[in-house]
Amino acid sequence: MVMKTVICDAYTPAGDPIPTNKRHRAAEIFSNPKVIAEVPWYGVGQEYTLLQRNVKWPLGWPVGAYPGPQGPYYCGVGADKSFGRDISDAHYKACLYAGINISGTNGEVMPGQVGPSVGIEAGDHIWCSRYILERITEQAGVALTLDPKPIEAGHFLIIVVHFSYPRLSLTPFDADRAIGMVQDHISAYGEGNERRLTGKHETANINTFSWGVANRGCSIRVGRETEKQGKGITSIPDGYLEDRRPASNMDPYVVTSSLAETTILWEPTLEAEALAAQKLALKV
Repeated sequence: MVMKTVICDAYTPAGDPIPTNKRHRAAEIFSNPKVIAEVPWYGVGQEYTLLQRNVKWPLGWPVGAYPGPQGPYYCGVGADKSFGRDISDAHYKACLYAGINISGTNGEVMPGQVGPSVGIEAGDHIWCSRYILERITEQAGVALTLDPKPIEAGHFLIIVVHFSYPRLSLTPFDADRAIGMVQDHISAYGEGNERRLTGKHETANINTFSWGVANRGCSIRVGRETEKQGKGITSIPDGYLEDRRPASNMDPYVVTSSLAETTILWEPTLEAEALAAQKLALKV
């Protein structure tokens, strides 16, 4: 017997999408001919934290205390540096078996990168991979959290989702305008994000929007190769950018569709253009 995992939209008896059905609006955006023509790709780095079930403290940490300074844990190996690899590996294999477009994992805060995925598929695959992860941690007797900063003290576990976003159109878009609009997305980027986006530990402050080339401490990061391909930041042929602000508990339907709507469908008014130019000039 073949087992399949099915994602279903939820609607009221009257046929309206329930408030938590964010897929409905995302599907409308991704079915727009302009969006389809751009073939928006998403690479989503979904991070999560594994907790000791009875004490709700990170796996591998001494209870009530902290491990050594961060550094050796990133892509680390060894029983004193890597905790929960069996769960991460099982999740990766289960995602592959389920047909989820997952492209790798690494030991950081146990992230798994889903993508590249096109359009609505990115949200579908993230939600399905989260469900599989919950089932695996349940079997392992380990608690899972997507809280963006599950431990308030110290400088560990800044849990994030990085969105890599290229468009395949050969027509360059005005990246200054697009990036200026993306700054308005922060309210939809996850709960508790203000505890993570403090301007420390490779994050931008939640109240300050910024972008930069190869800058891990900004809101939007643009790669060096992208900068080379374009004529500066204002004309990027493939439209590649990385939004570093979404929290690990964000709704992928909301984030992916917002990026597509802003960079492809948004039609500026003269007032909006003037305000965006003013903000960029003032670097706000």
